[in-house]
Amino acid sequence: MDDSIQDFGRYLAVERNVSPHTLRSYLSDLTHFRAYLVSKSFCSPADFDPARIDYLTIRGFLAALRQKGLRKVTVARKLTVLRSFFEFLLERGVIAFNPAKQVASPKQEKPLPSCLTVDQACNLVVLPKGEGWMILRDRAILETFYSTGIRLSELVGLDERDLYWDSGTLRVYGKGRKERIVPIGTRAIEAMQVYLKARPFTGKGVFLNHRGGRLTDRSVSRIVKKYLAQIDQPGASPHSLRHTYATHLLEGGADLRAVQELLGHVSLSTTQRYTHLQIDHLMQVYDESHPRKSK
Repeated sequence: MDDSIQDFGRYLAVERNVSPHTLRSYLSDLTHFRAYLVSKSFCSPADFDPARIDYLTIRGFLAALRQKGLRKVTVARKLTVLRSFFEFLLERGVIAFNPAKQVASPKQEKPLPSCLTVDQACNLVVLPKGEGWMILRDRAILETFYSTGIRLSELVGLDERDLYWDSGTLRVYGKGRKERIVPIGTRAIEAMQVYLKARPFTGKGVFLNHRGGRLTDRSVSRIVKKYLAQIDQPGASPHSLRHTYATHLLEGGADLRAVQELLGHVSLSTTQRYTHLQIDHLMQVYDESHPRKSK
């Protein structure tokens, strides 16, 4: 199976052109699955035949994950990885059928995305104070997230060649390395330019660590969460700023399909989740303002 995993990894990197983060995640999930098979004596560490895996084996693996307390969304992601892996083996004639397709995905809860109020968002982006270049970097990160709504991986992957100051836009690469252009506000541009001028390193990466290397997803997440905790939002994350961006656009009257394009969503149904937040906001305004409601 090790050879199969390595072949699948090369396929993802070369043919699918997935991001390094996605590649690591897929290979980690497959390694975890392999360890489960060894622990249950489905195979030895050195000898494994993928054709011997059936849907019951995969269901047992997912059940073990749930018993360990993993969330349904995590279990579903691992099943998606297994489906892709076995489909890869099927297409290459290694196996006769895809056993993971016979396993139903866990039913997902769909909680409304958490987001900040306008005041909270405005207070957040000005929290980093000082002249040190890393403080200026943190300010630029927060401003960019709120101004563009880009994903964490898209921000981490920004290069200087992706910054178009004259047009006020950024070029980002979303899921599947799909390219799109997004607008960025004046204040975010100013914060970015001040940071880039102050940083002691040069390089194509925009957001760098203290050694001059590109910040990782985890590092940026840690930076953002530090400031979110200061405005009493300890459970929020960089993705919360993406939700906030979309929600504030819709509350300001933006067209749903325009927001879909800005976020890089393939399906409009994904973007429509934000309309629930908009409706909640409108109901609150109605409850507080309508003269008949108060009687």
